[in-house]
Amino acid sequence: MKTKTQSKFHPLKSSAPIWASEMAGIMEAYRKAGGNLEQLQAQDVATLVVSGDQVLVSHDIAGIQFSAERIENGVRAKIEVGANSVIAKPVHLCFGVLPQEGIQHIIADYHIGEGAQVKFLAHCSFPNAVKVEHLMNATIQIEKNALMEYTEEHFHGEKGGILVKPTTRVTVEKRGTYRNTFSLVRGSIGEMVIDVKVDAQENALVELHTKAFGIHKDIVKVNELIRLNGNNAHGLAKTRIAVKDQALSEVVTITEGNAPGVKGHMDCTEIVRDQGKATNNPIVLVSNALAQVTHEAAIGTVNRKELETLMSRGLNENEAVDLIIRAMIR
Repeated sequence: MKTKTQSKFHPLKSSAPIWASEMAGIMEAYRKAGGNLEQLQAQDVATLVVSGDQVLVSHDIAGIQFSAERIENGVRAKIEVGANSVIAKPVHLCFGVLPQEGIQHIIADYHIGEGAQVKFLAHCSFPNAVKVEHLMNATIQIEKNALMEYTEEHFHGEKGGILVKPTTRVTVEKRGTYRNTFSLVRGSIGEMVIDVKVDAQENALVELHTKAFGIHKDIVKVNELIRLNGNNAHGLAKTRIAVKDQALSEVVTITEGNAPGVKGHMDCTEIVRDQGKATNNPIVLVSNALAQVTHEAAIGTVNRKELETLMSRGLNENEAVDLIIRAMIR
């Protein structure tokens, strides 16, 4: 199934009342995830909106094409950016589940043609989740001299009744660039398991940024692997995670230096409050004598001097801690 918009959010399929109701709900969920509704509805912005297993909007522009079809409990989508296409405005993606219970499985295949440049803004929202699963399987192919930036923000509601498992496999060809930022800093996370593997070829650049704030009994697990396989490839994995109450975080970052001149760095900072628990395992694997991979990891609490300064200005301790944590994450 492929739907396209000829004007602002005009569906070609589904009855108008049902579509309008679902659309209104997912737009409110999109807003709660930090999305900009005006930009989402602009005709010169490529847009894909999925609610549950329904493709509500699939709006192409010159240089980028969507195809999407419904599958059991979700949607399979292909996003194609043509060779040498420069997409001037960020592509907006919205995935969400509105009911309290449900499963959403998204299978996404991204192909970024040689010399293309594109930025994605993805907002995933599950505002009412009590028993929801969101499973994302993404495959990304970035051809020579192409650039792809992907910024993803989540909102899981306040009840923590959700399991989110994004699994991403990326190949970055010669002189290609891949930058990814994942952010979940509002509401309750529930359980989140991130699994990312990236292979970088000659002179490729890879940057992975992960930001999360776990509260209550949230569980955050991050597994990232960057393989620097081509000469002079560069990679960065940067993680900022805070946990409080009884939340748990586990971070495993691996960078492989497999060719001459490659440079990789892993940078993880975790803040722990109350009965929260955090673990971090940076792993360096080097198979070439001319490769360089470094890491730094820090787990601790907030800076006492900063805390006292904020409290002296009228904030209570919890407010001051939250402000410090959010500043660190952002």
